[in-house]
This record gives sequence, structure tokens and C-alpha cells, in this order.
Amino acid sequence: MKAPRVTLDQWRTLQAVVDHGGFAQAAEALHRSQSSVSYTVARMQDQLGVPLLRIDGRKAVLTEAGNVLLRRSRQLVKQASQLEDLAHHMEQGWEAEVRLVVDAAYPNARLVRALSAFMPQSRGCRVRLREEVLSGVEEVLHEGIADLAISGFNISGYLGTELSSVEFVAVAHPEHSLHRLGRELSFQDLESQLQVVIRDSGRAQPRDVGWLGAEQRWTVGSLATAATFVSSGLGFAWLPRHLIERELREGLLKPLPLDQGGSRHPLFYLYSNKDKPLGPATQILIELLRNFDTAPLDVPFAAPAQA
Repeated sequence: MKAPRVTLDQWRTLQAVVDHGGFAQAAEALHRSQSSVSYTVARMQDQLGVPLLRIDGRKAVLTEAGNVLLRRSRQLVKQASQLEDLAHHMEQGWEAEVRLVVDAAYPNARLVRALSAFMPQSRGCRVRLREEVLSGVEEVLHEGIADLAISGFNISGYLGTELSSVEFVAVAHPEHSLHRLGRELSFQDLESQLQVVIRDSGRAQPRDVGWLGAEQRWTVGSLATAATFVSSGLGFAWLPRHLIERELREGLLKPLPLDQGGSRHPLFYLYSNKDKPLGPATQILIELLRNFDTAPLDVPFAAPAQA
């Protein structure tokens, strides 16, 4: 790649001339001599081979080409300043990236709110979000490739912060044979039916969670796929209520009238990588995840205004 002929300082100088209304005003704003500012802009025009300014009376005015190039240069200078700020923050211990792994059953609405609140405080720190199922979260945390983890399990060897519970509801299509029985159901009623379960994304020690007494069992790769199958009349499943609210409202799914175990409320926990010191960005994100964990899911979310 050919090295640029024009420096960021030259673009900043041209911006100052335009923004402050002339060479003398730009020189004062930049704490430089007027001759230095004039030379910088003249040198730019020679290097680019394009006239950028013309003198109109006593005022420097952008040419058509200058207007286009200046507009593009503003984003370039802004990005360079952000890069310098990020380097400064990293020197002070600010992280370049926070890696967050979350169980797919945890409400996305809470994550969106926490991450939206984090963005204006992030100072350029990126978030790498990864979804796993069941023991997949624990595995990623143990492998050291996550800084933070949200899991529905007590992970051995880690001290987790207790978050809220997530309600899982046993559901089937309203026309499913279980609903047509027209009475309270027992687990014996479920044994001859097809149960849809979610595949554990962990490889080392995958787990089965929930009742698995059905003679027929189909395993799918995601909660969304399970909801699609069951709402189409294929079997029954325990699914997070927050993921199937629309299907419940529209009558595509209906809770099974079980005499016991019709809903479960497992607690979720927030863990941090115990082998890595918590940086300032990670600590801010932890606090936001905890604060927004208790936010009602049915309250409309308003994104923060961007600066």
C-alpha cells in the first residue's frame, strides 16, 4: 500500500482555516504563525495536485474539490483522535476488548439494555458476545476465552454473582394430543409423547436438563428452533417464557396443565475470569449487567442518545 502524501496534521490545519474563517484565525487557534499555516496548506495543494482553497476578498473559501476532500478528512481525523485516545486508555489499564459469553436462555432484552448503557462509557472498548447452551458457557469460561459469563449453573471453582431467575414453561400446540385430554397432566402422560430438547453446546461433559422421560426425543440446536417445532405441533418442550410470549399471545403455544413441574425458575449467575484481573471497562460492564438484570422485560427500551 502506498504511503499517504498528506499528514493528519495537514488535514487538521486545513480544517482550522475553514472552521475559523481564515489563515490568521487558524494560526491563533493552533498557536502557530500565520506563515506556517499558509505554507502547510500550500504544500498540501502541491502534494495533492488539486486546489483546495481560493481567496474571495479577504476570506479563504473552499473549492469544490476542497469541499469534498475536507468532508472526507473530518472522519479520518476523528478516527485518528479516537485511536490515540484508545492507546492512552490502554496505557492506563483500560481494556481493548471484553469477551462476554451468555447462556442462550438468558433474556436478550437485558443484555441489550446493559450493552447500550455501556457503549457511551466504553472509551472504544469492544464487546465480543458469544452465545452457548448449558455447559457450553462453563466450558468457555474454563478455557479462559471469556472475561465474563452468564450461566444457569453453579460453576465449580468460581464465585458467581446471583442474577434473576428465568421462567421455563412446559408448552405444546393447543391442538396437541396432550391438550385434547382436557385434564390435569402427569409425567406419565408425557412418556409416550415426543419431547423436543436443546442440544448442549459443551463438548467435554454435555448435560441434559429438565425432565427427559419421554420415549421419543428430538434434539435441536437452538431455543428458536425448538419453539418453531413445538408451535407447529411437533412435540412439547420446556421453553423460556420471554422467548415465546408472542406464540403464547397468538395461540400457537399453550402451557401444559401439569400437576407438578409445569414451570421451572432456574437462577442465573454472573461469573468473571478468575485468572485475569478485572479492568475498569469490565467492572463497569459487570455493574451494568447487574443493574439491568432486574429491569422488567415488558417495559419499552429507549436507547441512549449518541454524542
